[in-house]
Amino acid sequence: MADLLSRRAFLKLSGTTAAALAVGSFIPPQVAQAARDANLLDANNDGYIPSMCEMCVWRCGLLARVKNGRVVKLEGNPENYHSKGKLCPRGQSGLMNTYDPDRVLTPLIRVGQRGEGKFRKASWEEALDLTANQMLEIKKKYGPEAMIFSSTHNLSQPLFENLLYAFGSPNYGTQRSLCFNAMIVSNLMTYGMQEPDRIYDDKLKYILLTGRNLLEAISTSETSALSQAIDRGAKVVYLDPRFTKTAAKAAEWLPIKPGTDLAFHLALLNVIIGEGLYNHDFVAQHTVGFEELQKEVSKYPPEWAAPLTGIPAETITRIAHEFAAAAPYALAHNGWRTSNFVNSFHTQRAIGILNALVGNWNVIMVASAGEGSGPLGAPKQPPYPRSSAIRLDGIPWKYPLVPMNIGVFQELRDNIVKGDPYTPHGWFISRQNPAMSLPDRNQTFQALGKMDFIVTVDIIMNDTAWFSDVVLPEASYLERYDPLNIINDRAYLRQPVIEPQGEGRSALWIYKQLGERLGLGDFFQYKDDEDYLRQQLAPLGVSLEEVKKKGYAELPKTEAAGFSWNTPSGKIELYSDTLAKVGFPGVPIWEAPPAPGENEFYLLTGKVAQQSQFGSQNNLYLHKYSDEPRLWMNAKTARGLGMQTGDWVEVTSKVGAVHIKLLATEAIRPDCVFMTPGYGHLSKGLKIAYGLGANDSVLHVTYTDPISGGQALSQTFVTVKKV
Repeated sequence: MADLLSRRAFLKLSGTTAAALAVGSFIPPQVAQAARDANLLDANNDGYIPSMCEMCVWRCGLLARVKNGRVVKLEGNPENYHSKGKLCPRGQSGLMNTYDPDRVLTPLIRVGQRGEGKFRKASWEEALDLTANQMLEIKKKYGPEAMIFSSTHNLSQPLFENLLYAFGSPNYGTQRSLCFNAMIVSNLMTYGMQEPDRIYDDKLKYILLTGRNLLEAISTSETSALSQAIDRGAKVVYLDPRFTKTAAKAAEWLPIKPGTDLAFHLALLNVIIGEGLYNHDFVAQHTVGFEELQKEVSKYPPEWAAPLTGIPAETITRIAHEFAAAAPYALAHNGWRTSNFVNSFHTQRAIGILNALVGNWNVIMVASAGEGSGPLGAPKQPPYPRSSAIRLDGIPWKYPLVPMNIGVFQELRDNIVKGDPYTPHGWFISRQNPAMSLPDRNQTFQALGKMDFIVTVDIIMNDTAWFSDVVLPEASYLERYDPLNIINDRAYLRQPVIEPQGEGRSALWIYKQLGERLGLGDFFQYKDDEDYLRQQLAPLGVSLEEVKKKGYAELPKTEAAGFSWNTPSGKIELYSDTLAKVGFPGVPIWEAPPAPGENEFYLLTGKVAQQSQFGSQNNLYLHKYSDEPRLWMNAKTARGLGMQTGDWVEVTSKVGAVHIKLLATEAIRPDCVFMTPGYGHLSKGLKIAYGLGANDSVLHVTYTDPISGGQALSQTFVTVKKV
């Protein structure tokens, strides 16, 4: 057997002659020969192939080590901006998602009662025909709006949206309202973009993190950049009611009271504006609304914020001075979820404004290239049919500022249960698990129970698939193509590195096949996955074969956005007239959060480095190295209640109750408890995850921010007792 190509040799060849050729249903002999000729795969189909991870939305570049046609190792690709040669624990374990013994490898049709777990195998033709017929029957009886479509943010989203919009349904649910709606809408109102990029170069001196647990909620490149900035001496101040791994690496941890992040940041603005510590030239030239902001924040001195937050006034004042002194090399990270209260939109606005006041634009913060097609091509298609039905999630009639492709998922679910303003009858779900992710799981089961038909596209039998009528098996991210992913000035390729197992198929294939059966073939004008990618690449004048070699295509260089913002004024809007016109405060104001009652605790949740939300608990590698899911409680509080580590406890909110083991620790405020999300699976099709731990969604009460539509996860209060 020829010597395998080393990783270093692969990188040397990647820009010239190495060819990482992809597979379709199998590796044809001529493709394998071409790969061998390129010294990437040898005679046994062994070597390295570049692609992209999908263990989270960061989509790091990876190098798949293939041996005898099987993936044996995943490594970070140095040629990818998001991985820079690294993969997090989840990324390295991704091959076990592909080789999960519980994978769904053939279409399934339910034959028992919903939730009973009785399915029969079916051909793709039968499963797709059944799905299309059911969808068309619902459309004929009740209108296209009676079909709900929901999906987690992913690269095949444009094709998913083609399916739902071409079908004529306005009802679209994404996970974003459960995570970072407050951040997105705030940034849109302040900067005119969803999320600016952050620069962690050697000039960065000061970083303020508000609940952004970057060392556990890993975004590989940004997490690495933060660690390197700390090593260089940048000061990190971290606000969180819980002592996380990020808190352990910070120079200063502030165990702030939940829901009062807003008060803290309003007080910072009070000091910086009141003492004239802001960048006067930048504010004068590049912002609007300073006078309105100045008038409002004058109400919020540190002495006012101290009893609310639990942080001394002198500490707040000192941090304001330090932050301003470090400017413009100071960054207030606006995170994704901050404190998860209904006032989180104002918190996000205050953080965005804080950055603007110190003039760090084009120094530490820059305009993001964002996502989208950019200079890429796309298959031709007709315009979507107009929908006369209003959306069930309240956009735009109730939530006028929330982008339509983001939505308010929990409101959609609640209105399904209410049947208001109309009753849906079908639900198409792809790469999503609402039975685990939405708050108040009992309410979600009521919504599922109202459906005449449910179809789920996934690689495993997750909890939602367990309650579905048809399950369509998608190929894993190591077995399929997806549309290209633009990061900065490159379009990265996800390509299959091994043969698909069983009958798994790409989303590109599934949506096209289903679209044609629904009479929507004009919205899927590509022959196959590779043809779709060739149409994307056509404007670049580069072939798919060339892109396979390196794993990416270079995009035309574009000029930096400079001091330009996509807001109505063309400037950073400290005061937003857009907000004011729809009846919301134009500047951030204090809104007092609710507090737990006697013998109640704030329920906190958050990410851990070893798991990806609620979709990886059946991964054998991650399971092996993950801590047992337990309820964190302050050790002194636990002693006072007669509890200790290892005790079984009952946690109860006003919508549900769970049993879980206790972890008594000093690493959390006395008024809080914490649960790791993603556990408590009900699907018996997941042999590792089934019954492991407890599900926080059982406890979460649905509270929605009226401005951004974000779910206020931490606004749930619970009692805890020993059982």
